[in-house]
Amino acid sequence: MEQNLSGPALIKATLIALVLAAIVFVTTVMPAEFNSDPTGIGKTLGLTAIAEAEEENEVQYSISNGELREDTIEIVVPAGKGIEYKLFMNQFQKVEYEWLSVGDALYFDLHGEPEGDTTGYFESYAIATLAEMKGSFTAPFTGTHGWYFKNSSPDDIEILLQLKGQYSLANKP
Repeated sequence: MEQNLSGPALIKATLIALVLAAIVFVTTVMPAEFNSDPTGIGKTLGLTAIAEAEEENEVQYSISNGELREDTIEIVVPAGKGIEYKLFMNQFQKVEYEWLSVGDALYFDLHGEPEGDTTGYFESYAIATLAEMKGSFTAPFTGTHGWYFKNSSPDDIEILLQLKGQYSLANKP
């Protein structure tokens, strides 16, 4: 049997569908997706736990994968001395870097040390004497990664280091 809905019946059916959709949205979708439970039904049904777990996962993801960040850091390498500047990175995190010395070229060793290692092991990624360098690397292991700069000149040398990627600063000069 075929039924044709008249104009008023169609409007009535549409309004009923909208009201039911709003009820479902407020009682189930909001608590589960947005951790907002104005009626309290979501908590009773255990739906707010879904949103809480998702928020916790997002925080853990941010901690473990690193938020994308950018920093510009000024480092002074004293005359005749060497210093290290390190980042902490989880395995497979990536950083793009560019550094420029204001003055003479510096000996540097870009390297990493595994987290928790007590043997003194480190892995060098680049060793040279340059006045500037630009590049990127992906951490092969979790730990600190960064630069050892050695200034052989009789004057302090300032370095401007620009970073962009997933890391946290392990030290500040």
